[in-house]
Amino acid sequence: MAEKRLTVLQVLPALEGGGVEKGTLEVAAELVRLGHRSLVMSAGGRLVKTLESQGSRHYSWGIGSKSLWTLRHIWPLRRFLLEQQVDILHVRSRAPAWVVWLAWRGMNPNQRPRLVTTLHGLHSVSAYSAVMTRGERVIAVSDTVRRYIEENYPQTDLSSVKVVYRGVDSKEFPRGFEPSHEWLAEWQGQFPQLQGRFVVALPGRMTRLKGHHDFLEVVDILKCQGLAVTGLIVGGEDPRRLAYAKEIHRAVAQRGLGEEIVFTGHRADVREIFSRCDAVMSLSTKPESFGRTTLEALSLGVPVVGYDHGGVGEVMETLYPFGKVGLGNMAAAAEKLMVIARGEAPEPAENSRYLKSRMLEDTLALYLQLAGER
Repeated sequence: MAEKRLTVLQVLPALEGGGVEKGTLEVAAELVRLGHRSLVMSAGGRLVKTLESQGSRHYSWGIGSKSLWTLRHIWPLRRFLLEQQVDILHVRSRAPAWVVWLAWRGMNPNQRPRLVTTLHGLHSVSAYSAVMTRGERVIAVSDTVRRYIEENYPQTDLSSVKVVYRGVDSKEFPRGFEPSHEWLAEWQGQFPQLQGRFVVALPGRMTRLKGHHDFLEVVDILKCQGLAVTGLIVGGEDPRRLAYAKEIHRAVAQRGLGEEIVFTGHRADVREIFSRCDAVMSLSTKPESFGRTTLEALSLGVPVVGYDHGGVGEVMETLYPFGKVGLGNMAAAAEKLMVIARGEAPEPAENSRYLKSRMLEDTLALYLQLAGER
């Protein structure tokens, strides 16, 4: 018997950019490729054009605003779901999840779509966040997130929770990737001071949670041990936290690291940058739901040294346990990097678990299973 042609509506606040948006577009493209009907609802953004060019339909609804006025969308949404004959309703963020859940709950159970939620982050534990556990199926993007649900929302039926790991495209992040000659020439022209240095990167927007002060401490230790090291801070300044960015620049000057620290600003070419690094670091002071940049670097075969907690620790346990260090242990992190600099560290394992293809396969299988249970 042929598979049912599904109509899937994914809902999120906006389509400007980020991990949630990236996953949404990946699933949407796979739905279209397999002959299903892909709908996405958000307030819009720069990725709408890409989404629609891949064959999905976008609906501009502002249901991601954290305002009681947003609840006015409940009744129109019910009509929309019936008119479009939506089979799977998949919501990926808390604010729109409240509108979606209230609309869905008030529909005839024999006519409404099946409801899926995805927890992309380790949100503050509250009644507001609990809405993300109310899907008929709840996707956790890592084992870390599944434990978070189990520990903080004990009322959740764990049989409804499905771990679907985020993943990278093995063709986009192949092991041993080499940038183009044109990119290399431009990179070397922009940052000539990196030549002949041990280059270690800290990726991520400049916010306090990313651990920039710890990074400076590690680079300082390596410098004091005689290593010709350059610390590459790869990420733009957060417009809402410009005072923090200034704080980091002052700390660089106070430590006398002006020759050792390089700020690249926001970059879209992290794959190429990682491939030119000797190591990458992950020093988030709070656990993350998943370690995408950690995974991207390790998939390229670049060693990562990072704090052993949350999704980052989970990825590293699978692909590069050598690089794990305790939270806040900068001395241990520096020692790991010295081992890497001496060429004595093991190589990262091949990535066979955290793959985009596997994520898509698991997500589509969940959709089809749910639709088949009606």
